[in-house]
Amino acid sequence: MQRIILYISMAMLATCAKVTAQETKTFEQQAKEIATNIKTITKEEKDALKKEVEAIDKAVENGSMTKEEAEKTKAKIAEERANNIETKVAAEEEKLRELVNGNLDFKSTDSTANYSVAINAPLSIKNNKKNKNLGEKRTTSQFVFATGFNNVVTDGAIANSDFGYLRSTFYEWGVTWNTRLTNNTNLLHLKYGLGFQYNMLHATENRVFEDTGDQTVLTTFPIDLKDKRTYFKNVYFVVPVHLEFDFSKTDTKEDGTKMFRSHRGARIGLGGFVGVNTNSKQFIAYEIDGKKIKERTKADFNVNDFTYGLSAYVGYKQTSLYLKYDLNPMFKNNAIDQNNISLGIRFDWN
Repeated sequence: MQRIILYISMAMLATCAKVTAQETKTFEQQAKEIATNIKTITKEEKDALKKEVEAIDKAVENGSMTKEEAEKTKAKIAEERANNIETKVAAEEEKLRELVNGNLDFKSTDSTANYSVAINAPLSIKNNKKNKNLGEKRTTSQFVFATGFNNVVTDGAIANSDFGYLRSTFYEWGVTWNTRLTNNTNLLHLKYGLGFQYNMLHATENRVFEDTGDQTVLTTFPIDLKDKRTYFKNVYFVVPVHLEFDFSKTDTKEDGTKMFRSHRGARIGLGGFVGVNTNSKQFIAYEIDGKKIKERTKADFNVNDFTYGLSAYVGYKQTSLYLKYDLNPMFKNNAIDQNNISLGIRFDWN
């Protein structure tokens, strides 16, 4: 249930997506639409649950149901609605993974559609002193989405990896708040937030992970695997913090008033993240006698419960090149340490 609540909060952070006159959507537009779909799913299920609860309360008032029966019924339908949300959101999550892998091509018949969500977040820092420096608020918020290639550093090296360099991917999404640190310049910002990291590893040579008790090691699978559908996934809920250098131009009015704007020029972010592992899963796909078999195993796989690492990005306006590296090993007790590393592209949408 906690996982569902976290997914819901992330989905509600999506901002307006413009759809071009052509029917085929861009990567950015598709990612935003998936987030909007998740919001719609959760809203519909919550509205339905609210109506059902109101009906139960009326039944108690009318004497056709006892309070004990009502509480049991409420708990049951709440669980059913939560399961509905989890199932439907999982389908949207799979769409996002397919999008990241370049396999999703979805279109819209409405070329003028717009999607928007209002969020309640601390968007400004109050200052009782009158300040002639205007522009956007001192603290702004962004919806962040990043994706790219994922792998592990083994004994200090990434060469000769046991995992496919192009097939292993990651994506990350969440919300950040960006606070300008000084009154008179726009250079330094503190950027902090909440988000999810999804790290996927596709092993080479027809291998899968096996938990041997104390360690988790790669073993050869006895049947030919579907490479694209066989992978190991770790999901983390993280708190990222960066010191951002924003080189956006500051406009000055005739009366000397400075107009600050962020995300309008080159940007560099240096920092890191801490987080907790929410789940680890292994997906295996193969074919026997013409029958397609898919297996999904959810377990701890001796994965470290917590993660922490360094991250950095450099880019222009909303788009950046993004690098993150886990300082702690992926597995707890393996003889050889393997630290996750990711390189990709990142979007910060105001």
